[in-house]
Formats: sequence, C-alpha cells, structure tokens
Amino acid sequence: MWQYLIAMALVPALLIGWLIIQQLGRRYAKAHPDLGAYREEGGGCGKNCGCHGGSCRKKSTDEQP
Repeated sequence: MWQYLIAMALVPALLIGWLIIQQLGRRYAKAHPDLGAYREEGGGCGKNCGCHGGSCRKKSTDEQP
C-alpha cells in the first residue's frame, strides 16, 4: 500500500520538477541572449521531422540563407 502512495506522489512531483527545470532554462536563455536562443525539446531536426540519412524535409532555423 505504501508503494502505491509513494508512486502516486512521486510521479506528479517528477513531472512538476521537469516543468520547473524547463522554465529555469527559458529564463536563463532570456537573461543570457549571447548564448543563443533556447531550444525546446524535440524541436530540432532528427527527432520527428522525417529525416533520413542527412536529408531533411523540414528547414532548420539554424541555417543561414
């Protein structure tokens, strides 16, 4: 029974902790613009944009025209 209660408390605590870490990263990036823009998780090429062997259909925001 205790394991169930611990799991019920731990899972939401970990999720809230991850949201806090992401917010801290955004604030840090905003305070230090010389380090570049904050990159959201999964926003880059290679995660879910359909890249195959170096050819990507989605244009990267990092590329210069």
